[in-house]
Amino acid sequence: MSETLLDVQGLTCPLPVLKANKALRSLAAGARLTVLATDPASVKDFRAYAAETGHALVGFSEEKGVYRFTLRKREDG
Repeated sequence: MSETLLDVQGLTCPLPVLKANKALRSLAAGARLTVLATDPASVKDFRAYAAETGHALVGFSEEKGVYRFTLRKREDG
């Protein structure tokens, strides 16, 4: 399974989600994208993004102000 890392630390809403969306478009169905962000609003944004797009939010953690989101691209592309 493919996994890609996207570091958007320092960017604020809505840029982390927009950059993640762009990165997911270039990935194969089922691939994973891990996003590192520092904007506290990104927690709500990524949950909403996953619900709206059908991509799965398969992991979330926070350590020292860095949020780590792991998304799996939906199978139908």
